[in-house]
Amino acid sequence: MKPVSLIIGATGQDGAYLARLLQARGHDVHGTSRAPETVSTSGLDTLGITLPLHGLDPTSPTAVAALLHHLGPARVFNLGGQSSVGQSFAEPIATLTSIVTATATLLEAIRTAAPAVRFYNAGSSESFGDTGGVPATADTPFRPLSPYGVAKASAAMLVRSYRESYGLFAVTGHLFNHESRLRPPRFVTAKIVHAAARIAAGSKETLSLGDLSIARDWGWAPEYVDAMARMLDQPEPADHVVCTGTSMTLEAFVAYAFDHFGLDWRAHVTTDPTLARPNELRSSRGNPDPAASALNWRATVHTQELVKTLCEGATASLKTAS
Repeated sequence: MKPVSLIIGATGQDGAYLARLLQARGHDVHGTSRAPETVSTSGLDTLGITLPLHGLDPTSPTAVAALLHHLGPARVFNLGGQSSVGQSFAEPIATLTSIVTATATLLEAIRTAAPAVRFYNAGSSESFGDTGGVPATADTPFRPLSPYGVAKASAAMLVRSYRESYGLFAVTGHLFNHESRLRPPRFVTAKIVHAAARIAAGSKETLSLGDLSIARDWGWAPEYVDAMARMLDQPEPADHVVCTGTSMTLEAFVAYAFDHFGLDWRAHVTTDPTLARPNELRSSRGNPDPAASALNWRATVHTQELVKTLCEGATASLKTAS
């Protein structure tokens, strides 16, 4: 029989790529959504992925236990929850509930009803805050600067607690920023490349952005889901940072994107102080060496190639729309 893998939050970018990867490896993949009848499945559709999509409120202990009993998964990937750092400042309570309460509910259901399950939790580089230019590892202390980062740090500590207290195979992947053509426009990378593509096609719009001096460690999402899967393949559970090990400023990202279309970004981009977050993480970069050693995984797509690929995707989307 095929091993059953359950993806909590399967309709997002990471869920779609992970489903494709696991299906290619022979898994019987199931997904969840809070509202499967109305949720957009565009990411799954774009990749040509079909899978059973179960309605689930991951903060409901009864519902989670019932689904685990029904499916009997060998692996559970927790990719759900509010995913925008900026939105977390506007909706801190909803953010904490969707991430922390959901993670606690999943862990407790696994502990009591399915202790043999291998559990992956999607962490974030936002947990570390600004490390002052020192590349973060899984042992770097948490100093989150946003409600989203606080939620991700809290969820990661819950995972560690359940692993050490109850012997569960439960791990957190602290993923640094990772992008793909499936990113929705609310993410700044998608906002940039799609605006550049439209301007190159004749649009007279101006792109407004916040602080261009921030720096991030950007990677390619289809590679990062492979690291997730590998973390559950290991003989012993351990948390890992998933990153490229290099960083780029937002200004450089913008410059590369507009240059792809033969444009000078300075003629089309303005900065808007109102778009700045209340407490901005200035610089973020991870150390890829521990994951390379333990998982035999290392990112191969770095920011310049990533920008080119995203720009090509934006061009293709624009042609399809027209």
